[in-house]
Amino acid sequence: MVTHRFALLLAFGLPLPVFLPHPWLVVAAVTGTAVLLALLDAAMAGPLTGLRLRRDGDRTVWLGGSARVILTVANTGSRTVRLNLRDAWVPSAGAGPLFHTLALRAGIEQSVTTTLTPTRHGDRPAVRVTLRSAGPLGLAYRQRSHRWNTAHTPPWNLRVLPRFPSRRILPEKLARLRIVDGSIVTRGRGHGTEFDNLREYVIGDDVRSIDWRATARANDVVVRTWRPERDRRVFCVLDTGRTSSVLIGDAPRLDASIDAALLLSVLAARADDRVDLIALDSAIRVRVEGGGQRGKPNRLIDAMASLEPVLAETDFALLGREMLRRDRKRALLVIFTALDTAPMIAGLLPLLPRLTARHKVIVAGVRDPDVSRRAHLPADPGAGDVHVAAAAHRVLAERDRVRDVLAHAGATVVDADADTFAGQVADVYLLLKASGRL
Repeated sequence: MVTHRFALLLAFGLPLPVFLPHPWLVVAAVTGTAVLLALLDAAMAGPLTGLRLRRDGDRTVWLGGSARVILTVANTGSRTVRLNLRDAWVPSAGAGPLFHTLALRAGIEQSVTTTLTPTRHGDRPAVRVTLRSAGPLGLAYRQRSHRWNTAHTPPWNLRVLPRFPSRRILPEKLARLRIVDGSIVTRGRGHGTEFDNLREYVIGDDVRSIDWRATARANDVVVRTWRPERDRRVFCVLDTGRTSSVLIGDAPRLDASIDAALLLSVLAARADDRVDLIALDSAIRVRVEGGGQRGKPNRLIDAMASLEPVLAETDFALLGREMLRRDRKRALLVIFTALDTAPMIAGLLPLLPRLTARHKVIVAGVRDPDVSRRAHLPADPGAGDVHVAAAAHRVLAERDRVRDVLAHAGATVVDADADTFAGQVADVYLLLKASGRL
């Protein structure tokens, strides 16, 4: 291909017709010389056929972090290649730098590093590598683009894991879980539902835990100890329909639901409960079930990474069929959705009595702080401010009615702002665990 330098050579012949008697001869001579120089320069450019590419580096990264991917270019040919390289990724991968200049002698390899700072979770693939070998005069170059579906270089995909801001409160929740399990305080103050052992009464024990028959046989006061239920089933249901695309702050509502589901999954796995995941809108997008509990959180995190909001109505009848096809063992069903009137009335509410009859149901929704903010009038309100505040009050009142209807149907409702949402869902789980209501 021809560069801008070749265009300048052609431009030298343009003013010649004004001064020369036979300018076309000179123009033809200059043009021919420029073409010959460009062809010679292209022929002297290092060949691209001897270049081999390979990649190495990070395969996964948490959203908000950075990853490094190394592209190595090996020159297996017999000539030096002056190379301009462009490493292109999808825009949301946040890749940089994109352009690199290399001088590869024969038999030498050189590596360039691309730093990726993704802006969304999910799969972020590399698109193509463009190689341009320039001639020594800089008049022409050879170029080739390598897509990842060719044999020149292996495919590379960066899996961006969803943001997990509630990790900061995970130690606190695990400490409470250990208290529930009885690892810190003495077991046997009436919490839990599975009988563990008998022991002598100590000051502070609940008198309701005294075993009178054992006390009569032992001639001493004996109490029963209990341990929390284990091996219970927890289903996390993520609504990925259109309501999950509403921005809460600067992120979709789905991101807050994923964060809360991750915290709950880690807690339940540490408590030796079985955690399954269902993500659905108009179809079931992700289903994670079975497998060992030790590796289950990693599988759940990997599955949630690919979830994106879908502009479609959520079909909760799919959830009903999914739960009915399973065994009849009681489980904790945590549904992460929006507490909006229309989706609840048309979708979840008709199904809820059948779910609560068989399972313990939690309906968890993230509150939009912008609606609460707009419900308050400014110091000097105008007519528009009054109308906006009235609309916000109406939205909040409808949300309260939805919450009351869900509670009346037997569901436990979590309605909280994004910064406390995950912690409140975890607290409800720990409370149910401690009271033996799973």
